Amino acid sequence: MSGQTVVLLHAFPFDARLWAPQAEVLAAAGSQVHAPNLPGFGGTELLPGAPSIDSVADAILADLEHRGIDRAVLGGISLGGYVAMAMLRKRPEMFTAAICCDTKASADTELARENRFRMAKAVTENPQECGRILQQAMLAGLLGQVTRDTRPELVAQVSAWLDDAGPKAVAWYQQAMADRVESLTTLGALDIPVLILWGSGDTLSPEADQMAMLQVLRRGQEVKIAGAGHLSIVEHPGSTSRAIKDFIAAVRRPD
Repeated sequence: MSGQTVVLLHAFPFDARLWAPQAEVLAAAGSQVHAPNLPGFGGTELLPGAPSIDSVADAILADLEHRGIDRAVLGGISLGGYVAMAMLRKRPEMFTAAICCDTKASADTELARENRFRMAKAVTENPQECGRILQQAMLAGLLGQVTRDTRPELVAQVSAWLDDAGPKAVAWYQQAMADRVESLTTLGALDIPVLILWGSGDTLSPEADQMAMLQVLRRGQEVKIAGAGHLSIVEHPGSTSRAIKDFIAAVRRPD
């Protein structure tokens, strides 16, 4: 494929639409952008077998192989970051750089795991209430306080996206995320540029999580988006797109 290939993985419980502004900017700058729907979202089928971030990573790697993509910049936000880090652990030689947006490399605490299992149980027992359950549990944490106070149209858009999530996918991924392994070791072994991009008001992956990743990275860079929450790429598409475009432009593609 000509140009720099960029693979972008979306957050839970959304789909590839999350990356639309960044994909447009990167494509205009000459990148080949591939933003897949993770299995179970955006009308795709869930994977068979036990819930597992590793199995999602394997599925995306198989998709890249099928498309003939053997070298790329890999980016992910939140859940997409978890999948990206699993891919970097499995096939580090494939990726020339990485972008970790509003994510973390630590495993879940026991309390976080319990909360995930509780949500999985709630949407399984009350599938018709899935959207309401997601909004009640997640909406305040997904968007920064400034966004929630001043941008009702964006709050409505994210709420509508939450309504689109299927209960089976929600339950499956909550269990998969609860059981994921830590990825600080993976990040520490990388010898590629890694951009840590996050919203200053992100309470789901706060500053301590970003600093933990930056401390282990050999070639880490940080961009903090003022006023954004966990969905920085949605809340501030212009500044996040520019930051990612500039980062990719500085990555020298190996021969």
